[in-house]
Amino acid sequence: MPARESSLNGLLVVDKPGRAHNEQAILHGNAAVARPPTLPVQQRHDTYLLTSHDVVGRVRRWSGQRRIGHTGTLDPMASGVLLLCLGSATRLVEYYQGERKQYYAEISLGAATDTYDAEGTVTATARVPQLDVEAIEQALAAFHGTILQRPPAFSAIKQDGEALYYKARRGEEVEIAPREVTFHRLDLLAFDAPNRIQLRVLCSAGGYIRSLAHDLAQALGTYGHLALLRREAVGAFTLKDAHSLESIEEVARAGRLHTLLKAPGWGLPLPVVRVEGDLIRRLGFGQVVALAAEPCDPVRHLAQIHDTEGQFAGIARRLRRADDGDRWLWKAEKWLR
Repeated sequence: MPARESSLNGLLVVDKPGRAHNEQAILHGNAAVARPPTLPVQQRHDTYLLTSHDVVGRVRRWSGQRRIGHTGTLDPMASGVLLLCLGSATRLVEYYQGERKQYYAEISLGAATDTYDAEGTVTATARVPQLDVEAIEQALAAFHGTILQRPPAFSAIKQDGEALYYKARRGEEVEIAPREVTFHRLDLLAFDAPNRIQLRVLCSAGGYIRSLAHDLAQALGTYGHLALLRREAVGAFTLKDAHSLESIEEVARAGRLHTLLKAPGWGLPLPVVRVEGDLIRRLGFGQVVALAAEPCDPVRHLAQIHDTEGQFAGIARRLRRADDGDRWLWKAEKWLR
């Protein structure tokens, strides 16, 4: 029997399965391209590629917990870290969504697809020019840092209340304005001539590796698409923290899913402010309280509030200096107690 809903409050890191190892898009010629040993074997659950929503649905079914949300879509063909918030932790989804993402990616040159990945229909082909590592690194340099990137038409971005991929599937013209994204790292791991590129990418939330693959290929004078994608990290959460769907199902059906959960607030990139009991209660009631000068996020003016025993209570915003000039006024923004 699933564990009771009330006991399932926390963070679950899933190693979402993606494209199977032996598919042609992951091979070049007769030899497999070298890649990290952490790529998952196709799960026995998968008769088709799972969406992030599919993963949420399975965990809901296995656990009995209905309040589950993910913190950032992972494409069906992609594998790797998918962070789920369960129970009261769903109140924290927005704070985890803005985290940096790290990926291992493989790009195939010579053919463009409508989805910008290996699952789409080929829309154009071109000869791949003779390339070397130096030429690829020079092209990559143009994408490093903060740039304007146009997301793929086949994406979960909503327009007029509808995900763009629904419009794209109907053949409708989709106009997408470029968005500002930041690529903190673009490491060329290998080039398997003539047409296979392996990258490690660290980017801001909202960065599309499919668009990077499409745009990089054009910068190299050809077409291209994303052949393989594995998300290695979301903020502080890495593949070492992640659990396969098989192991999650087994533990959940035994009523022990709570043993896989991290506590709400774990890994949040916000300063910690420790507050004693009475002030914790007042914050929980929505009151503004004065605290000694404490650190906060310099942009959003937020901090994690912990009790004196180090237990996470919620997130509060620092408003302004108190009248005495020595303290700051704080108010709870998201509270889990």
